[in-house]
This record gives sequence, structure tokens and C-alpha cells, in this order.
Amino acid sequence: LQFPSKKLATAHGIKQMSKSNSFRDVAVVSVASHQTKILSEVNEVQLMADLISKCRNSAGVTQEEIGFTCSGSSDFLAGQAFSFVHTLDSVGAFPPICESHVEMDGAFALYEAWVKLQIGEVDTALVYSYGKPSAGSIIDVLATQLDPYYVSPLWPDCFSLAALQARLLLDKGLITLEKMAEISMRSQKNGSDNPNAVRSSKDVLFENLMNEPAIVDPLRASDISEIADGGCAVILSAGDKAKSFCERPAWIKGIDHRVDSHTLGARDLTRSPSAFLAAEKAGINTDRLDLAEIHGMTSAQELILEKEFDLNEETMVNLSGGSLASDTMMASGLIRISEVASRIISGQADRGLAHATSGPCLQQNLVCILEGE
Repeated sequence: LQFPSKKLATAHGIKQMSKSNSFRDVAVVSVASHQTKILSEVNEVQLMADLISKCRNSAGVTQEEIGFTCSGSSDFLAGQAFSFVHTLDSVGAFPPICESHVEMDGAFALYEAWVKLQIGEVDTALVYSYGKPSAGSIIDVLATQLDPYYVSPLWPDCFSLAALQARLLLDKGLITLEKMAEISMRSQKNGSDNPNAVRSSKDVLFENLMNEPAIVDPLRASDISEIADGGCAVILSAGDKAKSFCERPAWIKGIDHRVDSHTLGARDLTRSPSAFLAAEKAGINTDRLDLAEIHGMTSAQELILEKEFDLNEETMVNLSGGSLASDTMMASGLIRISEVASRIISGQADRGLAHATSGPCLQQNLVCILEGE
């Protein structure tokens, strides 16, 4: 790839952006997402056709103006090879498009689209991702990403691995069951359709969470993410064009992703060095954060991430409820970005962090810093 500025790409990611270099200003100008327990009335094409149309209409963007399209999904989850080709019907048959796909969360597709915009060949990009875990077995699917020689043949489920991680944290005194319950309660309150009802019974809810039996020791049902079907669509635009599509764009000020060892026994599961490094390279410490949307499969993982990002009480965390409230495989990371972007676009926040993860026990992590003008 030929980049417009020297040393744009590093060996492991994109360095923090600032006004002093020649990076293109890229922003999120429109978002649309939907999550539900079971998506039974429509298929993936119908779901994404609706979300993509809402996303384009919200910004007043026509399909002809979108120079690049990138999607994220899982053929394993869909149960058929090249399932993403079928879902391209949701974009439209005409005009022809320049398209790419990642077999990862949509947040990583957004990263590819961001790089494409930096090259300067296009000014606008559409990013979308989706997942329908209710139609298959997410436990079996996630086991396929483990070490193919020593771990995957044992078929450990993702929640058991996360439970081992939580147990390490508890045994080392880094977290407590009470703190995990507080995270679960925050998720239920923020993700509830009636948060006032949850708030009024705060003490009762906390006691109920503490008394829940462990289903994968030490994780209780409330400590594990709520699996959901759904999808998300995001439109990116560069420079002055972004301002023509959106009155207050959510500018991407920094974005980076890193990966830890594939071998679980070769890394400290009580930490996430890749999350820390990605946040540092994205520029987390250059200013205060109004909000953060972090992507974790369990309450224990959210606690790890809060520590790695050094989030304080001034930062509102997972106002959407996060993945504990609703977790769509292949789309939860992109939804975290859309949640931060939507609040910046609406003026509810000025600066936020969006996080996406993939792999067992927080192996791969992407951090995106967004700001409003």
C-alpha cells in the first residue's frame, strides 16, 4: 500500500493521529444497529438491508457516493461458505461496488475502511457486520479459533475459558465477587428499557445477583454476556465531505489494534497487554474521556479492561449496557463504536473510547478514540 504520509503504518498498527501530521480527518457520520434475543422473522439480508438504508438515509448519502464497502461476519456461524456474498444483496445490485470482507468483528472491518480512506482513493465508506448465533452453536464456533493442536481438540467452551480467567483474578485478589456483581448490575440498569425500575430496587438486585448460583464457576448467569442476534451499519467520510453529511461528525482521532499470544499458557490472563498498548497508541491519554464502550464477554473481563484503560469515575462506562446486556458475535465491537459515535453526533459527549475484542480471554483488542468538534 502507498500511503500519503511517511511512516504511516507501523509493524503492528497505526500510530496516534494528531494535527501535526498528514493523516486525513475521517469521521463516523451515521450509524444504525439492531439487537434482539432471537431474529426469527427476517434473515440476515433483510436485517442489513433495513439497517444500511437507515444509515444512508440518516446522512443523506446515496449508494453512488460510497466509494468502499467493508463487512464483517462469520461463515462458521452462518453455516455456509462465502455467506457474506449472499448478504451483499442488502447493499444493492447497482451500482457496482468496491468491496472487501473480514472474517472478524465489524470493528476490524471499520479499521480496514479507515486505512482505505487514508490512502485517498475514496472519500466515503460503508461498514457493516452481523451475526445470528441463535441459529447455531456459538460455543462450537468459538472453539475453532483455539490452538488447533493442543486446545481445540478438547473443545473447551468460551465461557469455561473465561471462568478460568475469572478464577485467576479472584485467587490473586485482583477482583471480588461483589465487584463483579456491581458490573453486572450496571449492565442491567443501563441496558434496561426501564432503568428507573432497576435503580429503585438497587439493593434487592445486588443481593439477588450475589445469591445467584455459579453456572461456570465462579461465573454466575449475570456475569456472562447475553447472546443476541443483530447487526450494525456505519458510514465513514473524510474531510469536508463528512461535514456535508453530518452537522457534528464523530471524528476518529486514533485507532489501533494489537494481539497477544495465541497460547493461553504463554500469557498472564489477569491482564490484557494488547488492550493497554492499543489504547496507548490510539491516544487515550491525550485528553479526558466522557464515556467508554468496552467489549467483554464477562464482568471479570470488563474489570480487566477498565484497569488497562485506567478509567476513572468521571468516565461513564457502557451506557448502552455493553455486551453483558446484549452480545452479537461479529457485531458487538462495531456496535461499541456506533454507541460512542451516536452520542458524540447527538452532542451528549465530546470524547469517547470504543473497544472491540476477539479471540479467547481478550486475545485481540482494538481501540478507537472518537471526538466531536
